[in-house]
Amino acid sequence: MAIDAIGGSFGSGAGLLGTQQSGVNQEQFVRLFLTQLSFQDPLKPADNREFLAQLAQFTNVEQTRILNENIEGLLSVLSTNQSLDLLGRTVEVSAPSGTQVGTVTTVSLVDGRPSLTLLQQDGNVLQDVSPVSIRLVRRQ
Repeated sequence: MAIDAIGGSFGSGAGLLGTQQSGVNQEQFVRLFLTQLSFQDPLKPADNREFLAQLAQFTNVEQTRILNENIEGLLSVLSTNQSLDLLGRTVEVSAPSGTQVGTVTTVSLVDGRPSLTLLQQDGNVLQDVSPVSIRLVRRQ
C-alpha cells in the first residue's frame, strides 16, 4: 500500500516484501522444517549449523516484515496528520484543468488515505483531492 504525503509519495517497501511474499511464509517454513527433520537419515543427521542458519534467516525475514508493517502504519498516521494540519489553509493543487486554488474545508479518509475538499473563491467545490497533488500551501 502506497502512503500519500503532501507533495510526494512514499512506497510501502514492496520491493523488499515482494521477494518475501513470493517465498515461504512462517507456517510453510515450519512445515518444511519438520518434514525435513522427519525424513532425515538417522545415520547421517543434518548439521545443526544448517538448521540454526535456516532459523536465523527466517527470523530475519519475519522481523523485516513486521518492521515494514509498522513503518506503513506510521506513514499512514503521518499522512493523516499532515492533511489535518491543512484544514482552513489555502492551497494550490495540480488538476487536469490546471492549477486550482482553494481553502481546505474537510479532510476525510477513503480506504485509509486522506482526501481533501477545497472551497474555491468563486464558490466551486473540489472534492476528492489527494494531498499528493498539493503544490503550494499559502500563509494566511
